[in-house]
Amino acid sequence: MSNLHKSNFHPKYDQLPWHETLIIIPTYNEIDNIERMIKTLFGLYPAVSLLIIEDGSPDGTADVVKKLQVDYENLNIIERKGKLGLGSAYITGFKWGLEREYNFIFEMDCDFSHDPDEVKNLLLAAQSNDLVIGSRYIGGIRIINWPFRRLLLSYVASIYTRLVTGIPVHDTTGGFKCFTRKALSRLNLNHIISKGYIFQLELNYKVWSMGLKVKEVPIVFYERRDGQSKMAGGIIFEALFAVIKLRALAFLGKLNQ
Repeated sequence: MSNLHKSNFHPKYDQLPWHETLIIIPTYNEIDNIERMIKTLFGLYPAVSLLIIEDGSPDGTADVVKKLQVDYENLNIIERKGKLGLGSAYITGFKWGLEREYNFIFEMDCDFSHDPDEVKNLLLAAQSNDLVIGSRYIGGIRIINWPFRRLLLSYVASIYTRLVTGIPVHDTTGGFKCFTRKALSRLNLNHIISKGYIFQLELNYKVWSMGLKVKEVPIVFYERRDGQSKMAGGIIFEALFAVIKLRALAFLGKLNQ
C-alpha cells in the first residue's frame, strides 16, 4: 500500500484512509472500458489500490491491465480460467483484501455504471458504518437509460425484499458498495449460497442480520454505455425465490454457518 496522496477534493475527503482502501472490479470482455476506468480511478484517488478479477476474457482485457501495471504500482490482477461468475469473483477479491489487511473494500463495476467520483462519498460514510451501499432508490429513483419495465421490476423486487426480510435497505441488489474489514471478517465467505446479482442481496441481509451498521448513500446509476450488458433477463424473478430461502435460513439460525 502506498502513502496517502493529497487530491484536489475538500479536506474531509483528503483525510480519508485511501491507503487502506481496495476497490475490486470483476471483468469479462471489458476491453472498451478497463483502461479508462483504471486511469480515472487512479487519477481521482492516487493512493487507492485496485484489484481486477479477470475471468479469461477473450478480448484481451487482461493484457491491458498487465500493461498498465508498469505505471500503477497499486494495480493488481487475478486471472481466472473461464467465466466463473460475479459472486465468486468478489469472494476471491474479499479474501485477497482481508489477507493483505485492507480496512475498506469496495465492489464496483467496470463499465462506468458506477461513477468513480462517487467512491469518496461511500468511503466517507464507511468511517461510521460497516456496510455502505450506493443506492439507486433512496431519495427517489436515480437510474439513467433503463427501460421502464426493467426499472419497475427492479424497484418492486426491492420493496418485496424489504417486506419479506425486514431489512431497511431500499436498493437490495445494487453492486456499488463499501465493506469494512469488520463486516467482511464476520461473514463466512465459504458459505455464500447465491450467485450473480442475487449475491448482493445475500451479503446485505447477512451483514444487517448480524447487527452491523448498514447505510445507503444516494448515487446515480448509468446503464452501461460501452460494451455488452451482462444482466440476465430472469435475474429479478430468481431473486424473489432467493429472498424466501434467505429468510428461512435466518429463521432456522443457519444464515451464516
